[in-house]
Amino acid sequence: MPDTITLEGLQFFTLIGDLPHERTTPQPLELDIEVRTELSTAGRSDRLGDSLDYRLLYQAVADAVEDEGEGAPHLLEAVAERVAGRLLDVDGVESVRVRCRKPRAVLPGPVAKVEIEIERP
Repeated sequence: MPDTITLEGLQFFTLIGDLPHERTTPQPLELDIEVRTELSTAGRSDRLGDSLDYRLLYQAVADAVEDEGEGAPHLLEAVAERVAGRLLDVDGVESVRVRCRKPRAVLPGPVAKVEIEIERP
């Protein structure tokens, strides 16, 4: 059974959304990631080289969120898929769970946040 590395509360300020003002005005985006990998070797050796460097995981998320080549996403679902794909490209990652939130979603009434969650093999 794989082990888990979790990064919670990653924060970015980016274009996200489908409404006209969301296509031109960056807004906050929050993510949590869970990466499943084997950690027993690192636990025994106490060497970073035997684990996944958290900085690599963070950079994979940042690259996915900030990649202007793919264009600004309209949906949280698209952001989550991009992030999952980048994380799965990191050596040693077996599967991922990505939670993606818009704390300032525009809805007809009060809402603390809108969040989606995906899991990929």
